[in-house]
Formats: sequence, C-alpha cells, structure tokens
Amino acid sequence: MYPKAVYSLILSNREGAVPKIIAVLNGKGGVGKTTTAINLAATYATKHKVLLVDADIQGSASWWFGRSENGMGFDLSQDTNPKLLGHLRSIKGYDLVIVDTPPALQSDALAAVVDVADYLVLPTPPAPMDLAVLVDTVNTAVTPARKPYRVLLTKVDTRSLGEALEAQNTLLKLGIPACNAFVRIYKAHERAALEGVAITQWRGKNGREAESDYRRVAEEIQRDWRFK
Repeated sequence: MYPKAVYSLILSNREGAVPKIIAVLNGKGGVGKTTTAINLAATYATKHKVLLVDADIQGSASWWFGRSENGMGFDLSQDTNPKLLGHLRSIKGYDLVIVDTPPALQSDALAAVVDVADYLVLPTPPAPMDLAVLVDTVNTAVTPARKPYRVLLTKVDTRSLGEALEAQNTLLKLGIPACNAFVRIYKAHERAALEGVAITQWRGKNGREAESDYRRVAEEIQRDWRFK
C-alpha cells in the first residue's frame, strides 16, 4: 500500500468503525519522530489493523517503508494535503491511524492532524535545548488543542540515564506529562531504517533492547489512553 493517498483510502473504505488517531509531533527535526511513528505502528500492528500516514513533506517514513521487502505489518499512506488530512476520521478498515507530522509548528498539515487526533505523542531527546523546543511545541500546538498527550524521551544515552530522569522531573514541574518509559539510543534504530524494517523485525545487536523500549512505550500509552 505504498504510495497511496488519504483520499483514495476514504473512497475505498466506507464500512467499519472510526479508527483512533495518534499524531506524533515536534517542532524540531532530528528528535526521533519518524522512528517513533514507524516503531509504534509496528508494535501496535501485532494486535491491531494499523495505518501509518506520512504527512511530513520530507517523506522519511515513506522512504523507510519503501525499503521494506516483506512489509512491516502495517499499511502506509503518504499525504501532506491539509484538507485531506482533516478527513482522517473518514478512513475505515483500520483500528488505529498513526500520523508522522511535519516538524513545522505553523504548518497547515500539522494543524489539520492535531485537530482530528485523539492522542498526541511528542518525542524529544532529554538535552536542555531540545526540551526548550519541546516546551514551545506544547505551548503553540498542543495546549490550545486540548488533546491528551505525553512527551516521550528519545535518544537517551544509556551511560547517563540521570539526564533522562532530570528531564522527566523538569517536565513534571512544568506540568507537562511525560512517559515513564523512554527510548534509549542504539545503532539498531539506524540500521533497521537502512534495512527497511521496524525495530520489531531487527535481529542485530541491541535489537531486543530497542524493541522492548517501544513495547513499554506502547503499553503505557494504551493504559493512559485506554486504547484496547
């Protein structure tokens, strides 16, 4: 199902329940946004029918998906048109739609996705400069939307886990909810992308550790959101 526009999905899937929608966003690039979107989609796809929508003009998720030889367990659609993205709730045939959004806070595509989303996931590394952009993302795009959300700490250095704990405490003091689980930085993530597989399919070094991080994140989001 690559590539395929959202419009064609709306036309061809008129029956079935309305899917839940998770938007993955951050106003800064290079924070693990696409990695999170791909790997959450793959993790949830073990039990649900999942569609990943690549709404980022850079098309990183589509590039990654396009390298896959045997699929990743979910479908992918690429569309950056705000009008079509605003109709994501009209898509049928899926339990869950995950959207990889553009890293641009003033983007019409981002606004359209946030408007229809049920839940928002905001990946960010724990470094102070990254957190500063994250706070701006929350204030600009998340708080006004009044949607449930959690920050996900990504690219956490296993040699300095204290930085991640400090970041979680900082977010707590700011009243910004963060996942208790976080994603450690492993070469496995880069190699999985180059091979066109999700971390659930990667069999190299640290693959199981990287996979377990995203499984814990997915489980925490399910408990928080009560998605079954």
